[in-house]
Amino acid sequence: MVIAVRQLGPHWYASVMGTAALALGGAALGGGPRALFAGVWALSLLQLLVLLTARALHWIHHADQARAHLRDPAVAPFYGCLSMALLAVGGGGLTLGRDWIGEPAAVVLDSVLFAAGTAVGLAAAVAVPYLMAVRHRVEPGQASPVWLLPLVAPMVSAALGPRLVPHLPPGQPRATLLYGCFALFGLSLLATLLMLTLVFARLVTGGPPPVALTPALFLVLGPLGQSTTAVGAFADVAPGAVPAPYAAGFGLLAVLYGVPVMGFAVLWLALAGAHAVRAWRQGMRFAMTWWAFTFPVGTCVTGAAALGRHTGLAVYDWLATALYGLLVAGWLAAASGTVRGLLSGELLAGPRRVPVAPPPVTGRTTSGAVR
Repeated sequence: MVIAVRQLGPHWYASVMGTAALALGGAALGGGPRALFAGVWALSLLQLLVLLTARALHWIHHADQARAHLRDPAVAPFYGCLSMALLAVGGGGLTLGRDWIGEPAAVVLDSVLFAAGTAVGLAAAVAVPYLMAVRHRVEPGQASPVWLLPLVAPMVSAALGPRLVPHLPPGQPRATLLYGCFALFGLSLLATLLMLTLVFARLVTGGPPPVALTPALFLVLGPLGQSTTAVGAFADVAPGAVPAPYAAGFGLLAVLYGVPVMGFAVLWLALAGAHAVRAWRQGMRFAMTWWAFTFPVGTCVTGAAALGRHTGLAVYDWLATALYGLLVAGWLAAASGTVRGLLSGELLAGPRRVPVAPPPVTGRTTSGAVR
């Protein structure tokens, strides 16, 4: 077990995020097999517990590799996934897990995971860009959607934190949490916009990403769908937390912000989908990057569902349903590939060493003299 976790990087938390998104997305649609969605949430909780244990062993027994991950600009951004995994499982507990464990326990679980996930997310949002500036020495041509991960984590807090607002005492506690989530929304949004320009410029001027990394383009959907979900959540709970003029303002924000951003999300989905089809034709096969087909699409499901609530337009309900179909397909593909990779041992195996052929015998010594 200790040997097996040496190659277990922080990107594995994406599988927890994807499973939790499958549960939360189903719940957002309303109706449906709620017990099934609760079972999917329970699976995400189990995944989280197993990964937290495995990652603890990784840090204890393979600290050198863990530090190497932090120094690697391709791996360090995935530390934002830990935050989002904690937050997604916590939010799913309050939404679905309460059917099994009861509302009081679900509130406690969500409160603990929300506090931990928010703290980790804020730390990652500062630490990873700092490391990129002073240690990683990255070039503009290396810009990747993966860079968005630590910056999106506070947006997940902003989207899921409002669920706890009604469980706080009226007055200052509720308003403080709501405005705190709004601040996290602004923090993540502005930082993401700055980074997104680099990612888009790299895509347009530098050509498509390597085939194996093409699914990472779907990560751009994360901040788009999650921010739309967040403003919808603000509008849901604002009437019981802040004075009427501000509550009405949050309702306006849910529509005036969410509609254009969801429009851009659909555009990006089409663009990323076209790149994925191209990569598949060029031989793209399963890698852990396939989990990018899940959680980002799940945020668009909840964002479209929020727009359906606040605009009353059936088209957003249809969009949410169609996106959920894509989410299910993406989750099945990523989960089956992960299970096969674990059973074969390929996903946790170390990098293969290419044997080096011995130098040819020339009949000369190292000094060049003939024997």
